Amino acid sequence: MENNLAKNYDPRQFEDRIYEKWESSGAFRAEIDHGKKPFTVVMPPPNITGQLHMGHALDQSLQDVLIRFKRMQGYCALWLPGTDHASIATEVKVADKLREEEGKTKDEIGREEFLKRAWAWKEQYGGRIDLQIRKLGSSCDWSRERFTMDEGCNEAVKEHFIRLYKKGLIYKGSRLINWCPVCGSALSDIEVEHVDHQGKYWYFRYPGADGSEGIVVATSRPETMFADVAVAVHPSDERYKDLIGKKVLLPIVGREIPVIADEYPDPEKGTGAVKITPSADPNDFEVGQRHDLPILQCIDEKARMTEECGKYAGMDRYECRKAWVADLEAGGYLVKTEDMVIPAGECYRCHTVVEPMISEQWFVKMKPLAEPAIKAVREAETKFVPERFDKTYFHWMEDIKDWCISRQLWWGHRIPAYYCAGCGEMIVAKEMPSKCPKCGCAEFTQDEDVLDTWFSSALWPFSTLGWPEDTEDLRYFYPTNVLVTGYDIIFFWVARMIFSAIEEMGKTPYEYVLIHGLVRDAQGRKMSKSLGNGIDPLEVIDKYGADALRFMLLNNISPGSDMRFQTEKLEAARNFANKLWNASRFTIMNLKAEDGSFLDIATDEELRMTPEDRWMKATISEAVADITGNMEKFEFALAAQKINDLIWSNFCDWYIELVKPRLWSDDEAVKASARRCLLDFLRTMLKLLHPFMPFITEEIWGFLPKEEGAPRFLMLDSWPEAEDVSGCAGDVEVLELSMDIIRSIRNIRAQVEAAPSKKIRAAIVASGSAAETAKAGESYIKNLANVTELTFAQTREGLPADVLSAALPGIEILVPMDELVDYEAEYARLTKERDRLAGEVERTEGKLANEAFVAKAPERVINNEREKLANYRDMLEKILAQLPSIEAKLRR
Repeated sequence: MENNLAKNYDPRQFEDRIYEKWESSGAFRAEIDHGKKPFTVVMPPPNITGQLHMGHALDQSLQDVLIRFKRMQGYCALWLPGTDHASIATEVKVADKLREEEGKTKDEIGREEFLKRAWAWKEQYGGRIDLQIRKLGSSCDWSRERFTMDEGCNEAVKEHFIRLYKKGLIYKGSRLINWCPVCGSALSDIEVEHVDHQGKYWYFRYPGADGSEGIVVATSRPETMFADVAVAVHPSDERYKDLIGKKVLLPIVGREIPVIADEYPDPEKGTGAVKITPSADPNDFEVGQRHDLPILQCIDEKARMTEECGKYAGMDRYECRKAWVADLEAGGYLVKTEDMVIPAGECYRCHTVVEPMISEQWFVKMKPLAEPAIKAVREAETKFVPERFDKTYFHWMEDIKDWCISRQLWWGHRIPAYYCAGCGEMIVAKEMPSKCPKCGCAEFTQDEDVLDTWFSSALWPFSTLGWPEDTEDLRYFYPTNVLVTGYDIIFFWVARMIFSAIEEMGKTPYEYVLIHGLVRDAQGRKMSKSLGNGIDPLEVIDKYGADALRFMLLNNISPGSDMRFQTEKLEAARNFANKLWNASRFTIMNLKAEDGSFLDIATDEELRMTPEDRWMKATISEAVADITGNMEKFEFALAAQKINDLIWSNFCDWYIELVKPRLWSDDEAVKASARRCLLDFLRTMLKLLHPFMPFITEEIWGFLPKEEGAPRFLMLDSWPEAEDVSGCAGDVEVLELSMDIIRSIRNIRAQVEAAPSKKIRAAIVASGSAAETAKAGESYIKNLANVTELTFAQTREGLPADVLSAALPGIEILVPMDELVDYEAEYARLTKERDRLAGEVERTEGKLANEAFVAKAPERVINNEREKLANYRDMLEKILAQLPSIEAKLRR
């Protein structure tokens, strides 16, 4: 092994090596230990189709900082990983591969063969994201990795489905559902994204069946008129009082439909009359149910017009719209059109406009499940962080509709319902029945549909621990402690896990839901393929290292809020890692002899701490208390900023400089104590930083002397605890005042551009306790401010008058000008600058006096020259004002 860290910080040289050591040694595995409290996080399972993106990087970093922190605190910390089968996304991928490589469709090869291809695809590509997650340093227990379609999860899904069915909470029925004509599947309400489109309202006259003028209605979807079964008006609308109960004709088609009275139409909107199409709109469906109206279907599963539409049958819905509106206009039925912003529902996967459709599907009855889930969050059994996100949860749960859970796909959990070939009897069971209880037939077919992906994901916190079996893992690790997830899936996933867990386990699945936002680009835009602004975390890791990426993300995130990815912040994180690396190299160099052996380090009995040691000890102890508190409250950005300040400013910039004289002392006992303090402080800071930057801290840790009985890895060591440092208060006061004085002297140097290496004299004017405290820090001030002679006085009397000064509470710091300025060099510099500026003034004045230039140049250019002239004159004036005093100094 090398004696010290490599000269240059290069994370590519050790990050993969360290991760392999952690994983192969079983460091991530959570062994059940009843002497410890469990702490459990289940990883939101990424899709097997997924590629690591910046959102994953943030999500993984948040979970890992939490699990590493709790592991070091002594919890039996389990972070359980896994992947999701992602029904629609995976089916699309496999179908595309089939078409591209073999020129076939899934229907041509059949369900069984297609599923073989899907499993083969999963084996080939499904683990890709797991490998990418490892690059981030995620310390999850890979020995417990799960897949939403593995044998155990499949058993859990069937058990849950059957239990809900037996309770009457799952039913099959014909209802209006959302249908994606491209994916060819039903969608639940929350899988539909509502997007505004520029569209039109067409106003059409429906003539009276009795030859009267009839009624005018407005619609944004004229192609659905073929399925109209009524026109509704509000019962209090005086305009239509005489029409209620009469009939009107569907334009061109000529079919009679009734005018009905219902509370649904808004008299203030449009004409106040609404066409009722139960197969095309959920509100219309409810009106149809109330009035026992028939249901007609005019658009099919491919978004083409049905036979109900006569000559338009077979047309695409939008082609039909164009032709149908033209025919209605030609027939004199079009009254007017209005340009409007029309909200439309789109498939969350392919962004096709969905089609409402009456279809026989499977549903979960939600109200009985939602009520206890609402109560659990109201009573803080599960708490959202930040708390404001419980409003999103309540809004969705309190207005929840029955959940359509069937999907017309092949890849996924197939619905465990079987139909008798003899009598059609339906039996819900885990396995295919051997005999029909009604007719005795032994031939059955299974329901063709699969379950919504979220149905299996909803069981993730307990199915992954062995449910429905009563496993030791389930008893020990459930309920889990924290779920880390984005605000965009509170209703997709979080709510469903809560009501499913309460139903099956009798308690909520986790105590906290930590919500994070999106990682946006530097301009605040959402990262997307279409904008071309996506940033590949793997490329960032290759260039900057995983630690820098993690620290940048964690140092800039605020719970529940979006953050911007900014390269300069990433570079700052890498620079911080580099600063720590160099400080650690310095420490290790002073701990080891040339042959690589460790030098003597003071024991507890031998340790002689100095004021700077006690200041650093107190500073670290305060940081430990603050950072631990921040971590417990999920304030990771605050914790990261405090660690950054502690290491960069307090340790690297100050303590190392303060301790150097003792490390280079001739007294071995002094050096041994300095080494001990340097080592102890570095160890504590590495522990604090480890959850944020696990690789660099583990690499440095490996070069430090091992404590007896300590675990092999830093990641398994203990989290530091704050110490009683009340006895260090006086030393803290001395050191902090000394540092303020040193900063002031450095600022004075900078004002006149005096080199830091220039030795100077200085004076401190103070009295009372301030003077005593300043005097106690004299050696630090002289050493670090490069002061050869430091005078202490109660007044300015007798001190040089020509000084630069700085003030602190109760203290004035004076540095004689003679100490700072080389007057001959300054005179030469000023006269040279005077001559240059005089030349610029003359040149610019000449330019502006040139009539040809002023006549031809744009006004912007002329104004620019005038502004330059004013600046040159101002600068020249200041130089001329300084020269007499310098000349006087030189004459003395």
